Order: sequence, then structure tokens, then C-alpha cells
Amino acid sequence: MTTGERIKLQRKKLSMSAEQLAEKVNLSPATIYRYEKGDIEKVPADILKKIARALNSSPAYLMGWEPDSKPPIPAGFQPLPKRDRIPRVGQIACGTPILAEENVEAYDEVPSDWHADFTLLCQGDSMEPKIKDGDVVAIHSQPMVENGEVAAVLIDGEATLKRVFLFDDHIELRAENPTFPTILRIGEDMNTITIEGKAVGLCRKL
Repeated sequence: MTTGERIKLQRKKLSMSAEQLAEKVNLSPATIYRYEKGDIEKVPADILKKIARALNSSPAYLMGWEPDSKPPIPAGFQPLPKRDRIPRVGQIACGTPILAEENVEAYDEVPSDWHADFTLLCQGDSMEPKIKDGDVVAIHSQPMVENGEVAAVLIDGEATLKRVFLFDDHIELRAENPTFPTILRIGEDMNTITIEGKAVGLCRKL
């Protein structure tokens, strides 16, 4: 089986169109079709890496260096869920969108069923014991959350995690750790806080 045939087979397994794959790797659909048909026999190494990542595969498999079959999963274990590679956001430049290129520090892989759009590295112990210093928290982008939910909020150009409580005349951002004071904004000052999304998952080293 050729590299192009393996690309097509893996794409079909994921129910992914050539157009979708092309968008993920920043190529034209015509180029993807040419790779799959063998019109272009040698796929450049850097492009092959991008295609393999988009197809949840490896360059070695697409090149035919790995066997098609995988060893059986031992009893008592579950296969890893499908994962997405999403940006980790750091310090936010004033006035720029949270997912602007200059705000992206790294990338993390999280389960696809979290429907996360970006991650934040938790610094400090304001959300202890639920979220610890050094935890990576996955966020689903949405402009509002239910009262009491943990959300990524933007305050003074910096993203932070807090429990959000929104009222008609004020907004409260509460830390999980009771030793930290509640952040309160009243009236027009409520506009200084932007809800960027809901916390949907936690990545922690053991």
C-alpha cells in the first residue's frame, strides 16, 4: 500500500473529507487528492507530519514502516479517547482576542468530547483544592456561564479562573480557596470583566 493510499484509508476511517484534511494542514484539496492518487509520489516530511497529526496517525505508519494492525488492548483497560490539539493561552495583550497568535504559548492534547477551544495554566492556589497550581485547565469558549460555574475570565488584560456569579447590578468572581477575597464589580464596572469560556476539563500530572 502506498503512502497516498494509507492517507486516504486513514482519512476515511475518521469520516473526514479531503477538504477538511486540506484545511487542517493548510493545503488545497487538489493537493490532497494528488497525494492520495499517487500523482505526487513523495510527500515532503514536514507536510507528512502535519497530515499524520491531523489523521491521529504517525508518519511511520503512513510511510508503511509500521504494521497496519495494533496489538489487542489488555483486559481491564480502555483505549484512549480521540483527542484534539488546542492552544494554551498565556499573558493576554491588551485589546487582542484571547486566541490571537501572540497569546499562544504552547499546545495541549485533550479529549475531543470536552469540546475545548483552549487551555490555561493555573498559577497560584486561589482555586485550591479543586484546581491546583500547575494544573492545565481546558476551556470551552462561550460568553456566558451558569452561576457558580468555573470560568476563564479576562480582568485587566490577564486570563484567570474563578467561579462566576452574575446579578442584575453586579458580578462576583469567587475563588475556591476561602482565604482569597471575592472580586466584585458593580454597575458600569461590570464591563471591565469578560467571560471567555467555561472550564470543561482538567489535566494534571501524577
